[in-house]
Amino acid sequence: MALSHSVTTCLSPPVHYVICKLGFEKKDAYDINNILSENGEVCWQALTEHVCYLESDQSVDYIKSIQSLGPVCESVNLHFKSLTKEKFVIQYALWFHWTNCTELFLEVFDVLQHTQTTEVALGLMKLTSCLERALGDVYLLIGKDCPFLLRDLLASEQLAVIFGQAVMDVLRVFIGSPYGLNLRNVLWHGFASPQEIPAKYCAMLLFLTAGLGQLLQMYLLQTKCILVHRPYVIFVSSKELDVFPDLSHETLAIAEELVKLSSFVLQTMIPFWMAALTAFKQSRYADCVILLLAQLEVGLRLLFTTTNKCPNRLLTAEMLAKHLDNEEVNQLPAVLEEPAMEFLWDFLNHQEGPRIRDRLSHGEINLEAFPREVANQIVAFAITLLCRFSDEDVFEHMVIKPLMNCASCYRSQFHPISRLKKQVGTSSCESILIEVNSSFLVCRLLIELCDRRVCTLYSPRPVLEILVVLRKISAQCHQVSEQVIASTELRYKQWMNRTLRSRQRHNYLRMLNSIKFLSPVLRLILVLITLELVNVHLVCKKNQFDYQQYLKFLKSVLQYTENLVTYTSLEKNKWDETTELTNKALIKIRKISDRKLMLMQLNGLCAKSSEKDLL
Repeated sequence: MALSHSVTTCLSPPVHYVICKLGFEKKDAYDINNILSENGEVCWQALTEHVCYLESDQSVDYIKSIQSLGPVCESVNLHFKSLTKEKFVIQYALWFHWTNCTELFLEVFDVLQHTQTTEVALGLMKLTSCLERALGDVYLLIGKDCPFLLRDLLASEQLAVIFGQAVMDVLRVFIGSPYGLNLRNVLWHGFASPQEIPAKYCAMLLFLTAGLGQLLQMYLLQTKCILVHRPYVIFVSSKELDVFPDLSHETLAIAEELVKLSSFVLQTMIPFWMAALTAFKQSRYADCVILLLAQLEVGLRLLFTTTNKCPNRLLTAEMLAKHLDNEEVNQLPAVLEEPAMEFLWDFLNHQEGPRIRDRLSHGEINLEAFPREVANQIVAFAITLLCRFSDEDVFEHMVIKPLMNCASCYRSQFHPISRLKKQVGTSSCESILIEVNSSFLVCRLLIELCDRRVCTLYSPRPVLEILVVLRKISAQCHQVSEQVIASTELRYKQWMNRTLRSRQRHNYLRMLNSIKFLSPVLRLILVLITLELVNVHLVCKKNQFDYQQYLKFLKSVLQYTENLVTYTSLEKNKWDETTELTNKALIKIRKISDRKLMLMQLNGLCAKSSEKDLL
């Protein structure tokens, strides 16, 4: 991968010019007192005068605006450098409270005093994510659903009402627009090397954040509104995120050497890698992951361009898509192999997964409380990629080999296929089957079926639609089981204590008779769900008519299970109706089976036992 040594920048020429040169073209010194009053208030009117607009449609002229704001940013940077920490806290700390991250902004001030390039870039990444989260909280003062994308948030009418359109235009020069400096995206997607981000832009965003705090305070006083901060996201599936063993100091030392040798790492990005590993050793786990996620993206882009022989795509590539722009198959998944691809999709993309980069970059996670366990997984995975794309023979090393073994055995935990397997093949499945006195053999069958590998990568839309319905059916079956168990235990206790009235005793007996019928039907449905799951990709072979008929059938089974939930609830206790409903459902299942519309029948995997045998 010779590119790793020859590439000097990941910024396209136009973007490199905008970020690294455009804001330095005007050499005139700018007086900080023009935009900062004696009592420490940001003079927004003076700031907004530096935003230029196109004559054609009055949209922001980003090129001229960046040129004009360049000296202003330099003045702000020099102003901050002239302040002691104590003076900065006295003058500005109050105006960061609205972000709910005051300490973070004070840390950014410290970073600006030393101007270490990796720290400036990291500070800017953290600042933009926390600023986005805070702006989202402000949006919700008068809006309902906060936009997911920063560019949509900054362009929203709600923020323009609160802060003023001219103020939002100033902000969009720096973040949120691909035509401006776009600092947030350039950094979070790993396009900028440490030396390519001028510190003065970080200083300016720090200054603007304080100014926004001043404007917001006036708005809140006028409207009597109260700013409410949304709670942070907490990682709850910690066991499912525990893939790799805990990293030792020896492993991290080897990783530092690999960074310098691996063709997965661009030479210009080595400082970011080293800073990430240092952050992990210093227990700054959020800092570590923020830096490392961007560098994983760079490495994957590098691998993508090499594998697909398109070096020009290094500046723009979306690496994990199934096909290239020319409709040819993307070769990167084959090179990474399925376990690595599943890990990436699990940790970054799947909706029920941790979606670590999304949550970090949008400010949804408390950086101070970022769990070591999650950081450990990202660092360990990164080390396996460094090893795989390195000429050094490190695979047999005692501390590296366990990581490589874990990586090669990884299976998706958060794809809908995996989630459904967990529903029917592990604890929930066992509780349903055992608690309704089901067959041990059927339980074993379900577990063995769920252990089959089913491809999760690039699942087509029909597959995902079917999985949604199957998961709902499984969830309803589980709820029926829980309700029946609860009712049975309660009525049995009342029966033994002789506290049931005559009508309740008769109803209890009807319930016991109904359970004898209901138990094997639940068993049948779970077997059906599981067989359809392991053959789910065959749904793509159905024509449109058969697909719609099949989907209609599954939805009718779902409707049956939803009705079961209602009828078997403690409040309803409609056991005769439950039996009647179940008979109708069985007839429908038999008809569909006879028409051979089920996926298992397409694959010739019909169970040897008929429905009658299962029942």
